[in-house]
Amino acid sequence: MSSLKVGAVVLMGSLALAGCAQQSLTGQTYSRTEARKVQQVQYAVVEQVTPVVIEGRTDGVVGAGAGALVGGIAGSSIGGGKGSAITSVLGAVAGGVAGQRIEEATSRRQGQEITLRLDNGQMLSVVQEVENGSFFHPGDRVRVLGQGSTRRVTY
Repeated sequence: MSSLKVGAVVLMGSLALAGCAQQSLTGQTYSRTEARKVQQVQYAVVEQVTPVVIEGRTDGVVGAGAGALVGGIAGSSIGGGKGSAITSVLGAVAGGVAGQRIEEATSRRQGQEITLRLDNGQMLSVVQEVENGSFFHPGDRVRVLGQGSTRRVTY
């Protein structure tokens, strides 16, 4: 494989890994667009906590795209003439499928469904990512921060 193709494969692989990074869904992490916005604060007691899995990204844009590029480049190095074109296409398809699956698996997160009893008696359930392996526990006194339909639970 030529040094140009090797460089392209390394570049695409790096982009695929970088694109697999997912915005954190913990109660302590805010996106840039959430910063400095007013949030409603309520207090609650944790009633129940259930471990859940938060699915990874399934849009496949980064994983499938990078996988297709890497697969296509790798496939083009096999055969010659029409054979090279066919293996390029097959490599791109296989790489795209593999890239999408890798992206979903690497962006999957451990979550927790937190059932809360607000001070006003209302029951509420919030799903968020587990932070540093630390789950909430029944009886914990927590704050529930809200903005629109989004809620987060924090101490």
